[in-house]
Amino acid sequence: MEVKLFQKTQRDLAGSINFVIDKYWNDEIDETKMFELIQKLYITNTRKFVKNGKYTTIILQQCGKRRLEVVDQVLNQTNVI
Repeated sequence: MEVKLFQKTQRDLAGSINFVIDKYWNDEIDETKMFELIQKLYITNTRKFVKNGKYTTIILQQCGKRRLEVVDQVLNQTNVI
């Protein structure tokens, strides 16, 4: 599965996050791959992901509460944040 790591806009980043988590929920990728992709997206796009310690408005709106709960778990468990 290919996901561009360097995203052009916050909307593109949100779309990639949604894509990865939806693939995981549909059992198309395993948990390890999901963790890896979310971590890489965060590391390569930190400024588009988070502002002043909170998710950006676009990320909040496009990803939604349930997906961001998954992202929180991934980033907190792996100490990326």
